[in-house]
Amino acid sequence: MSKQIYFEDVEPGFELAPVEKLPTTQQLVMYAGASGDYYQIHYDKDFALANNLPGVILHGAIKNGFLGQLMTDFAGTEGWLKKLSVQYRGMDQPGSKVVARGKVVRKYVAGEEHLVDCEIWLENAEGKVTTPGTATVRLPARAPH
Repeated sequence: MSKQIYFEDVEPGFELAPVEKLPTTQQLVMYAGASGDYYQIHYDKDFALANNLPGVILHGAIKNGFLGQLMTDFAGTEGWLKKLSVQYRGMDQPGSKVVARGKVVRKYVAGEEHLVDCEIWLENAEGKVTTPGTATVRLPARAPH
């Protein structure tokens, strides 16, 4: 379990601890079963190739989940993920590492909440951003502001 981060610990430019994933075709099949998304491009290589794809590709929503994990890991057990938004700009394939990354872009107090806005993204093994996004978390504060 990671150490809880507090509102006072971060400033714009602060980099979140990356989350590395090595998704497999088996994981995609399990995700399809859990989500109900059985589109063949996510598990049938021949079907994906026949549809002008490089092979089986990750579900967009599983990539969203990886970025959600990045943010909930950052928020810790005392924080809260308030907003998560992503865009699917590139395809990722099973068997190839992806890394969820992010950085703080703004911190502010709204009412009683200590909020942190982040720029987040998923990048492939070559370092290309395939899934950019934004997120807002509520962090605990050490002292009232």
